[in-house]
Amino acid sequence: MTTYRIKMLIIGSGPAGLSAAIYGARAMMEPIMVQGIQPGGQLTITTEVENYPGFAHVIQGPWLMEQMQAQAEHVGTRIMWDTIVDIDLTSGSPFRAVGDGGDEYIADTLVIATGAQAKWLGVPGEQELGGKGVSACATCDGFFFRGKKVAVIGGGNTAVEEALYLTNHSDDVTLIHRRDDLRSEKILQERLFNSDKIRPMWNKTVKRFVAGEDGTLSGLILRDTQTGEESTLGVDGAFVAIGHAPATELFKGKLPMDDGGYLRVEPGTPKTEIPGVFACGDVMDHTYRQAVTAAGTGCMAALDAEKFLASLDFAKDVPTQASAS
Repeated sequence: MTTYRIKMLIIGSGPAGLSAAIYGARAMMEPIMVQGIQPGGQLTITTEVENYPGFAHVIQGPWLMEQMQAQAEHVGTRIMWDTIVDIDLTSGSPFRAVGDGGDEYIADTLVIATGAQAKWLGVPGEQELGGKGVSACATCDGFFFRGKKVAVIGGGNTAVEEALYLTNHSDDVTLIHRRDDLRSEKILQERLFNSDKIRPMWNKTVKRFVAGEDGTLSGLILRDTQTGEESTLGVDGAFVAIGHAPATELFKGKLPMDDGGYLRVEPGTPKTEIPGVFACGDVMDHTYRQAVTAAGTGCMAALDAEKFLASLDFAKDVPTQASAS
């Protein structure tokens, strides 16, 4: 087991964490990033990325994350294949975190970039057709269904917003909801019901996603929640919009969260209520959930961490070498 005494610890390795790492390393904070259970975050399971600034042509999500990681390492970030399983924030800076192999990280600043993951239905065909017609982000993938028939599954704000967004690309949008009324805000419902491009299907659940001969999504098997009757809906794309689950289990009881489990931060900043602890990306953002916005808040976290470090009265420079323990 090894103990690392460092200036900056970053937990999570998606766009937010890697952006924080790049800025932190350039500020000579010599950060250590712990990758976690999904190195690279959600973009590593996203095939085509067309909306990240700086690329005129479609790029691959895994490639983009490889480039971000290479850049972070090039400027001085040390990336660890580890998962943080325990963390102590009670005494303030420095903060103590423990990896699943027993390694210990003692850091003057902490950047939390553990992200969030879309909730899935868990029905047959869903996993197999991910990226082949089944998605959890209309903003990310709706462009690929221009002029095609699409469905959105859900009944809350996320589902209605996704359906409304998809009308920019499709004139045939079906909203599938397991009840006969929506849980979304009234103003969103009004916009949906006033759209001639969206058709609600009430009291229906998705029993199975069906693949066509080309291996992409061709339709949905639906079940009526009142009669149990099954029916088929032919679609080219289906968007699961039943919410997101932030990866905040590690911080329960240690940092304030909202009702959805997202970390609370000072408005307009990545600052949590504990000085020196910053949250960025999807772990604190339940509104935008885009790679570019996550990267922006990662930059903000690193800049604020640098300011926090400057405010500390160091007797000497913090050593960054590992010591056996």
